[in-house]
Amino acid sequence: MLARRRTLVATALVAMVLGITCVLSLALGSKAIGLRDLAEAIHSGGDPHVREVLAARVPRTLCGLVAGAALASSGAAIQTVTRNPLGDPGVLGLTSGAAAGIVTVTSIPGLAGLQLVGGAFAGAAAATVAVMVLGSFGRGTDATRLVLAGAVTTAVAVAYSQAVSLRHKAAFDALRYWSAGSLAVGDFLDWWPVVVIAVAGAGLFAVGRGLDAVALGDEVAAGLGHHPARVRALTLTAVALMTAAATAITGPIVFVGLAAPHLARRFAQGSARALIGLCCLIGPVLMLLADVIGRLVLRPAEVPVGVVTALLGAPLLLAVVRRSRGVL
Repeated sequence: MLARRRTLVATALVAMVLGITCVLSLALGSKAIGLRDLAEAIHSGGDPHVREVLAARVPRTLCGLVAGAALASSGAAIQTVTRNPLGDPGVLGLTSGAAAGIVTVTSIPGLAGLQLVGGAFAGAAAATVAVMVLGSFGRGTDATRLVLAGAVTTAVAVAYSQAVSLRHKAAFDALRYWSAGSLAVGDFLDWWPVVVIAVAGAGLFAVGRGLDAVALGDEVAAGLGHHPARVRALTLTAVALMTAAATAITGPIVFVGLAAPHLARRFAQGSARALIGLCCLIGPVLMLLADVIGRLVLRPAEVPVGVVTALLGAPLLLAVVRRSRGVL
């Protein structure tokens, strides 16, 4: 009961922080917008220039909300299913696979943004299949073997991306963009990746009890009536879809999927569903704060959000792990 109350209080506080972060994302940048001008632009039109600036910031704010929630909840699910505190979508090769798919479609002339998203899905799906085959779920894969399979898949996907990009200028330009990561998505943000993330996220919640059981060990999970291999397969499928959609929108963003679950466990403890739900709030906070910092440090120029999360995420994660005294 106390743990549940603590989780609810933490969720409410993080939701308030997320609201403040959204306001900062809309107000701050190369040109700052006052709160009064922001409110007028939202409700009654206001100054045309303010509306123009706001029209550019609303999509990237929505992008940060969706992609941050997807990456953070994916990281929480992977850490739970592999029982590895350093797990994130990149550990299992899903991010590298999605990027490899994008490089593949950009090497083919004439493909539009919809095919870029499809390429990310195909790449992440191929990485998921590779991890499943190498990890041999049907023979009772343990967490260590799963992580090793992800490392092999990552190495192959990175090598493939580099080989293709060296032969195709368009693929090289795309790889350079995606490897930095950005919320300035323009036409890349459309409706169906958001729908895919929402459906896959609902799937993660559906297997929440199975994740709780698998976190205790395969033997315990089987004794409780769950099928560990099936739980892992469903979890990886949902994570692959969410990671592919987020990567297609923003490019590979590091440390959000790794740091958000650790922060969530610091704020509250509970079931896998509670952890994933809290990560859906913490992830966007991290993503949008990194984007705001990237806009301000070198304005009017911008630092890509992926660079900011890499520079700030490492010391943040180290501080959280040191203060947790090894308890995750």
